[in-house]
Amino acid sequence: MSTDADGDRFADRTEAGRRLANELVERDVEADVVLAIPRGGLPLGRIVAGALDAPLDIVVASKIGAPGNPEYAIGAVGSDGSAWLDEDTIDRLGVSESYVETEREREATAAREKASRYRGDRPAPDLTGKSVVVVDDGVATGATAIAALRLVRAKGADHVVLAVPVGPPDTVARLDTECDAVVSLLTPSSFGAVGAFYDQFGQVSDEEAMTYLDEER
Repeated sequence: MSTDADGDRFADRTEAGRRLANELVERDVEADVVLAIPRGGLPLGRIVAGALDAPLDIVVASKIGAPGNPEYAIGAVGSDGSAWLDEDTIDRLGVSESYVETEREREATAAREKASRYRGDRPAPDLTGKSVVVVDDGVATGATAIAALRLVRAKGADHVVLAVPVGPPDTVARLDTECDAVVSLLTPSSFGAVGAFYDQFGQVSDEEAMTYLDEER
């Protein structure tokens, strides 16, 4: 599910969160829990969780970057160690199996540590049989979102919706096969980076991101 709106944009993550929440409410999407992908997904996740009257938590996945170009995703791994690998890109770039395995282990450790740091002594939510909405501030390759969605499924969620403000059509189509529905407000045919669709898209620090979870306590 998406709304094609080339040329549209968001002032900041707060506006994106409000518009995303309104869209979910209009579509009668229900959630037992909202899971935000940190860090950038948490400002939006807080707004969405409030609109859907659901608790907010996190789902952590860490991108596996290409050799010499860490921002270019060749896969991603969840905090439980489950991984999604873009085999076509790995083959095209000639990335070695040893590199992939080393980075997979490293990023899995990073994801586990981040999940532990964000939750503190609070246990992870039980997702068995639950309806879950996963929120991020946008998708590009979709690698992190795929790993996150697979983690949520592995934890027993019954119905999973991915909600993002913006993503390219091919990525949104790929993600639609990983969950029950994708809600993307913008699916521009010309896509460079998520930040290009925001007037303000500064980095969200861990400290700031965790404040959105602290509101639950």
